[in-house]
Amino acid sequence: RKEDIEMKIDTKSRHRTKVGGNVFMDLGFPPKEAKRLLAHADAQIDESIRLKQQLMDEIAEWMKGASVTQAAAAEALHVTRSRVSDVVNRKVEKFTIDALVSMLGRIGKQVRLAVQ
Repeated sequence: RKEDIEMKIDTKSRHRTKVGGNVFMDLGFPPKEAKRLLAHADAQIDESIRLKQQLMDEIAEWMKGASVTQAAAAEALHVTRSRVSDVVNRKVEKFTIDALVSMLGRIGKQVRLAVQ
């Protein structure tokens, strides 16, 4: 019976990777492979940040070009004014690429993806 089976999930932290450390080393990868994996992960994160910044710049340029206030932009983008402020101030960590693409779509901007 389901009531008789007690399922426990182990959520105890046993180790933390220090800031600037290499999580791949901590997971047991050989040093050379860990260094390569970390470099690859960092490059992907950097590319994601650049893409978010570009999308945010498009929204900010639309606001500037149309002389739209943050309050009016919030209404058009279907977000709060504080979210618009976060876009204008390029707080990339607060947004997914998906969310930014959706906002651009709401103001008639088409986003195209190119894979190289």
